[in-house]
Amino acid sequence: MTENEISYVVRGAIFKVYNNLGPGLFESIYESALFYELVKLDLKVQKQVEVTIPYEEITLDHAF
Repeated sequence: MTENEISYVVRGAIFKVYNNLGPGLFESIYESALFYELVKLDLKVQKQVEVTIPYEEITLDHAF
């Protein structure tokens, strides 16, 4: 799949989740629903991946 094709599929999943759940929920609810939808679409996805960010002489370790 190209980047454009992946983007199209992901955006479709986002709209599906939002249209089903509506506004006003916690971000974690949307995250879980989107994760579920992307897995159903056979996309390789991970939640809350730790990211290491270099900043000047230090490294910022953050889990999201």
